[in-house]
Amino acid sequence: MTWVGRCPARLPYVQDFIIDGEDLRGLPRAQPQGVLPDMPPPTAHRSWRDALVIYLRAPVITMLFLGFSAGLPFLLVFSTLSAWLRSTGVEVAAIGFFAWIGMLYSIKFFWAPVVDRLALPLLTRTLGQRRGWMLLAQAMIAAGLVGLAGVDPVGHLPLVAAFALLVAFGSATQDIAIDAFRIESAPDDVQAAMASTYIIGYRGGLLAAGAGALYVASLASWEAAYLTMAALVGIGVITVLLRPEPERLSLTTQLIHEPRVRAFLRASRGRAKPLRRLGAWVIGAIVCPFTDFFTRHRRKALWLLLFVAVFRISDLAMASMANPLYIDLGFTLATIANVTNVFGIAMSIGGGILGGLLVARYGIGPILVLGAVAAALTNLLFVALALAGQSLPMLVMAIIGDNLANGLASAVFIAFLSSLTSRAYTATQYALFSSLMTLPGKFLSGFGGLVVSGEGYATFFLISTLLGLPAVLLAIWISRDRELVPAAEGA
Repeated sequence: MTWVGRCPARLPYVQDFIIDGEDLRGLPRAQPQGVLPDMPPPTAHRSWRDALVIYLRAPVITMLFLGFSAGLPFLLVFSTLSAWLRSTGVEVAAIGFFAWIGMLYSIKFFWAPVVDRLALPLLTRTLGQRRGWMLLAQAMIAAGLVGLAGVDPVGHLPLVAAFALLVAFGSATQDIAIDAFRIESAPDDVQAAMASTYIIGYRGGLLAAGAGALYVASLASWEAAYLTMAALVGIGVITVLLRPEPERLSLTTQLIHEPRVRAFLRASRGRAKPLRRLGAWVIGAIVCPFTDFFTRHRRKALWLLLFVAVFRISDLAMASMANPLYIDLGFTLATIANVTNVFGIAMSIGGGILGGLLVARYGIGPILVLGAVAAALTNLLFVALALAGQSLPMLVMAIIGDNLANGLASAVFIAFLSSLTSRAYTATQYALFSSLMTLPGKFLSGFGGLVVSGEGYATFFLISTLLGLPAVLLAIWISRDRELVPAAEGA
């Protein structure tokens, strides 16, 4: 049995259940945390005032701070770290290998079942499953940043890599817990608003870790910069401590009602109890999240996974060649930084807010199509920029259009992925979706230089536009399927 949308009335705790003569009290368990609240169907065609009021809800505001906490460590193990290493004289060839640290973000679904189901000693009992894991992840991030602050990169690159890996692992783990926390904190029709505030917070974290860290390093030192960033982790810690754990079924209650777990226990009678308990936990934490998705969507499941894989392929594939285009056209680094920071961040935030408002007013379906179309078509602005040459107005227009479209598309797509995720397996399933969402685009972006060197920038960005057509077609199909995007009631 899985829990999607509405849940049964409050269920007894595990001590009230014995399955086929088997007392399951010895199974790995989480602190009982109640049951999921009833989820009303999403509401379409709200007034603009009602749509705006959503942004005043506590769960939505919470994502602003958790988004900052998620965005903060990202650049500190990428571009900011690269700038530090290069400024201290580390060879470029060695710096390039640090890019592999980013692979942790793309394979986080491997340990997502652990974050989803393993109860942490003391933390889970005190804070709950999601908040406990978030606090542990934030502790890893802060420890890694403090460690980096105390290391001289020259002659100590292995130690720098170790601390950077700790930061990246803690960051990816925090992402898993935050995504699950967000999905479980509010119904589907609020998810787009939560996604848009998350995007705003995330951009703020990137700004602090990028421009903010460089500013502190230039005024004081790199040690002071990384210690400052470690202190800013406290924003996420305070948020975790202040906000309540979302209501969810306890692990043991979910295991009891999982048919595959019950079948395993019946088939393994007579075997050692520790092995049976471990097997039941593995089935419930790893096997069931994947089989649940295919059971719920059946033949549509593969098409949905394909849609997840291709939705962002257009903008991710072109991202690697955007900065080279600006430089080859003759724009200065200062101009590029000013335009991308001022207009880029503002439009990304604006697109996220607009996406949340449109979903709140019209529902996920039509805005999902709009996001897919916008993300693909705005690549044509880069075709125009490549043909126009060094034109500042055209550069500004391309940055505005691209970031506005990406902000809108990201907000609605996060809401859609949240609606696909079973609330019984939030962390595991969403981690799989988010990893699948970025892998194809990142892979194809690696061939961008070959296309540009052979065919030119204009052809490359035209190809990236065409890559978005499958996402548009699949979005149209999904928007018409009332099982995937239920028809919403009028306000």
